[in-house]
Amino acid sequence: EGILELWRELDAFKEQLKRSEGKPEYVFYDGPPFATGLPHYGHILAGTIKDIVTRYACSQGYHVTRRFGWDCHGLPVEYEIDKKLGITSKDDVFKLGIDKYNEECRSIVMRYSKEWETSVVRLGRWIDFENDYKTLDPSFMESVWWVFKELFSKDLVYKGFKVMPYSMACTTPLSNFEVGLNYKDVQDPAVVVSFPVIGDKDNASFVAWTTTPWTLPSNLALCVHPEFDYLKVQDPKTGKVYYVGESRLASLPGAVPKKKSKKSKKDDKDSSEGFKVLEKVKGSTLVGMRYEPLFPYFKHFEENGAFSIVSDTYVTDDAGTGIVHQAPAFGEDDYRVCIARGIIKKGGEVPDPVDPNGLFLPIISDFAGRFIKEADKDIVQHLKKAGKLVDQATLTHSYPFCWRSDTPLIYRAVPSWFVKVESIKDRLVENNKKTYWVPTYVKEKRFHNWLENAHDWAISRNRYWGTPIPIWMSDDGEEIVVIGSIDELRELSGADVTDIHRHFIDKLEIPSRQGKGMLKRIDEVFDCWFESGSMPYAQQHYPFENKAEFEERFPANFIAEGIDQTRGWFYTLMVLSTALFDKPPFQNLICNGLVLASDGKKMSKRLQNYPNPTLVVDKYGADALRLYLVNSPVVRAETLKFKEEGVQSVVKEVFLPWYNAYRFFVQNAQRLQDELGEKFDPKNSDLNAASNVLDRWMIASTTSLVEYVQKEMEAYHLYTVLPYLVGFINNLTNVYVRFNRKRLKGKNGVEDCRMALAVMFDVLMTLCKVMAPFTPYLTEVMYQNLNKCLSDETGSVHWERFPDPAKRQKADEKIQKSVGRMQSVIDFARIIRDRKTRPTKIPLKQMTVVHSDEAFLSDLMGDLKVYLQEEINVRSVVSSTDVSKFASASVVPEWGVLGKRLGKSMGQVAKALKTLDAKSIAEFEATGQITVEGHVLGEGDLKVVRTFRAPPGANPDDFDADGDGELLVILDLRLDEELMQAGTAREVVNRVQKLRKKAGLEPSDKVEFYYGLDDKNVSLCKVFESQKEYFVSAIGTAPKPISQQPKHSVSIVSDVCELGDSAVVTVTLTRPVIVPQMPALQELGGDAKTAEDLAVWLASLNLEENRKRSGNQPLRVNLNGKVYMLSEGKHFAW
Repeated sequence: EGILELWRELDAFKEQLKRSEGKPEYVFYDGPPFATGLPHYGHILAGTIKDIVTRYACSQGYHVTRRFGWDCHGLPVEYEIDKKLGITSKDDVFKLGIDKYNEECRSIVMRYSKEWETSVVRLGRWIDFENDYKTLDPSFMESVWWVFKELFSKDLVYKGFKVMPYSMACTTPLSNFEVGLNYKDVQDPAVVVSFPVIGDKDNASFVAWTTTPWTLPSNLALCVHPEFDYLKVQDPKTGKVYYVGESRLASLPGAVPKKKSKKSKKDDKDSSEGFKVLEKVKGSTLVGMRYEPLFPYFKHFEENGAFSIVSDTYVTDDAGTGIVHQAPAFGEDDYRVCIARGIIKKGGEVPDPVDPNGLFLPIISDFAGRFIKEADKDIVQHLKKAGKLVDQATLTHSYPFCWRSDTPLIYRAVPSWFVKVESIKDRLVENNKKTYWVPTYVKEKRFHNWLENAHDWAISRNRYWGTPIPIWMSDDGEEIVVIGSIDELRELSGADVTDIHRHFIDKLEIPSRQGKGMLKRIDEVFDCWFESGSMPYAQQHYPFENKAEFEERFPANFIAEGIDQTRGWFYTLMVLSTALFDKPPFQNLICNGLVLASDGKKMSKRLQNYPNPTLVVDKYGADALRLYLVNSPVVRAETLKFKEEGVQSVVKEVFLPWYNAYRFFVQNAQRLQDELGEKFDPKNSDLNAASNVLDRWMIASTTSLVEYVQKEMEAYHLYTVLPYLVGFINNLTNVYVRFNRKRLKGKNGVEDCRMALAVMFDVLMTLCKVMAPFTPYLTEVMYQNLNKCLSDETGSVHWERFPDPAKRQKADEKIQKSVGRMQSVIDFARIIRDRKTRPTKIPLKQMTVVHSDEAFLSDLMGDLKVYLQEEINVRSVVSSTDVSKFASASVVPEWGVLGKRLGKSMGQVAKALKTLDAKSIAEFEATGQITVEGHVLGEGDLKVVRTFRAPPGANPDDFDADGDGELLVILDLRLDEELMQAGTAREVVNRVQKLRKKAGLEPSDKVEFYYGLDDKNVSLCKVFESQKEYFVSAIGTAPKPISQQPKHSVSIVSDVCELGDSAVVTVTLTRPVIVPQMPALQELGGDAKTAEDLAVWLASLNLEENRKRSGNQPLRVNLNGKVYMLSEGKHFAW
């Protein structure tokens, strides 16, 4: 909330746009969501991706306009109003009035807009809500009209009948890509029905299989495959005769003989003998044969050749009977076949006895008014009574549902307006090739295949709340005027038009130019996908405004949405831009996958199977949720099973270490400022002059981070950034800060401390700028504080440019490799310590690093050696290139690789490898090649394994080693009394540091340390005596027995500490006090009274302040008119 308030005070987003005015434009299109529902994780994911990319583009010196958009028309809005008002049919809408219906729709389109804005802003996304675009704005709708008129003028629009997916709940056809949004497994009746052949001597019937009995009243034909074989068979039990596909004979119950079991008796009457074959013919022979209609409702089509056998190659033999029932109003192939055979005519009557809501019309007298899916059972029962039901079953299959109403779709022939997509298919494919997608396989496979198989796009909807299709037509349909602008409509209609929704323009008429009276507008509105596909032009009111600006900046640099949009927004954008300009609409695209619940199911409000996004953000912060999402497979178009623990792990594994490093820097920069009395300025330290090896390594690593993130972001690979960042932060906290803790606290002097802090400042400030697009809040918090070292002005990290790698020190690969080697040695040494139960607190005598590469060893034995000694806690580190002195080598085959290649020779080669001597193995390592049993083997075929060998005469338990085949680390595990004492001292220091933390002491707070021992632990006195130098180095003071604690000293904290081996020590920390040395003071003053007065004077001083003022010189005391010079160590002590 504090950062949001800061951004509001700075007007940070607008200021960012202002500062980048005049710079190259990075064009971003934001796909419009509906505001009739609240944002979910899918919206949060897409919004995060968009925000990261556009923030990054801004940091690279681009001006990035980011306008939020709203999809305001279409079924989602109407569906809500239908539920609210109880509207179930067109008649209900007309009774209410389209004007009132549409205004009801208008009233809810922005229902949750404020909640959207709050959510989007809280997630750290910067986007313009004040200058947003809405698809209901007249300016937007006018540009949609322009798009349509352009397509019409290019002869890319036509009207036709087409069998399309149709939603009975929403009373409108859907596009093919909408159908793919919601498939479900359902159970449907599966029936085999007989159609009696007219004039057959055997009274045969054709049999057809269907899962939609409700379509049978509309049957006009039966279709066979001309090349398939068909049988005329007789059921020996009933005497009935059927025509059926030979390969589908088994679809008839009892048609195929059952295999008799061993237990069956010869005279077993229940054993089926199968049907008797009377005749075998090709499908083409059956064409023209006539049959009796199942129902009489459309008998008048008989004069067109209905109720006869037709043929087409779309018939398959993998299901059904090989004979397909044809209802041209309810099947795409049915419609095509019946048109081709002249059974129905183009523009003529199509037998469609179903109303817009899925109810049978009065013509279907037996089932009038019944919902078609509910009528299935009655129709089947009717056929059973008529003796025409051959078989009845239930089929579970995948079936399309309406993506809005979640009700089953049907396929039906509807009049519609189409865009000729098929005629521009080749250009769509070519334009797709010009785009860059992440991941590429979605572009090259899924989207490419969709374009390759694209059908003409039905763009009209028989609805009310949408952009009206601007076609005015004569009553005979022969004269058409397409309107392309509001001014054109005003001119032709003579009306003053401002709003172009249906209820404002439906009554407007245009005089005919052909003497056909007045032209009226057609009823349909545009599919809302047509509107969203038009958004690049409509959001800028092109071409009526911003014409030159748009044309200069088209296509967009970047868009992003979910994988479901390959058949939605991505597709409609591509179709319209190709049709209008023969260009792709975008250059770069990130396609994300779906966010599912943790159990892999779709997130459901009803099931409450996912955590509330608002609560997750409140608990862990928006940055944690952002990073979790973009670091998951979902950014590569795969699915993500959302787990709250994943968000928590980002906080734990990324933010806490990062923030701890930042806090450590702040504490020590503040300490340095307090000690020197001047502001810490990192610019006073020249990083190019850094001599410390870890300083140079950290600077180089930071440059590598900048280069890496820049390279990955240029490739739109958001998902690779976090893993690299985790490794970088680990290096910062667990290597740089850990190994340099004393330097950063000033142990090596002010200048060295300044340099180390300057390096940390560079790392942290650079990290803020690099990660600002990903974690806008955390980076802003750190930046606000860090920037105080450079400027007194308040700014924002989001106004900063992304660091330029060319202006930084070169990413020294050699030094990064060297430190990487050091880390490998440390890792192996830790493994040995853990395995042999030698805790790091106990120092060891020696570590030996063995490697055949002299350069490898020279890296470690130079500047890095001291860090190896400290981190592993060994007294000395030695190296050797003579691997054979410490280990025996053997070679093992890579079985998976060699087995396939060598086949039967593998066993012989494996046996020979066991006999290789050290010389042969050494040659293989040097050359990377060896010949064994006549087979040339190289790297990747073999692996050299080294087995550690203890030094001659040594106890094997006193040494241990670990490594990776090339590097061998050996530890001398022998312990003596001095090493044990040093280990105990380290443990005591650890307890002291914990007590300091418990007491709330700052690192700069000085303390005195007193220890108390009972009779059982007096031996620990040796530890405090022998390790005095270490104690002073570690905690700033030498330990003293509790008996020496001055009576007037003030205890801060005291605790009884249990050490290893059951040792117990009482640790007491006190404020430092001045201890007068009375014999020396009496000698200086000449008598006991003067000595006592000097002691009182000393007790009144703040010694630390006097040290700073006097530079640790003797103190000058004026007492009773006489001057005394008091020296620390002689006249007083701590």
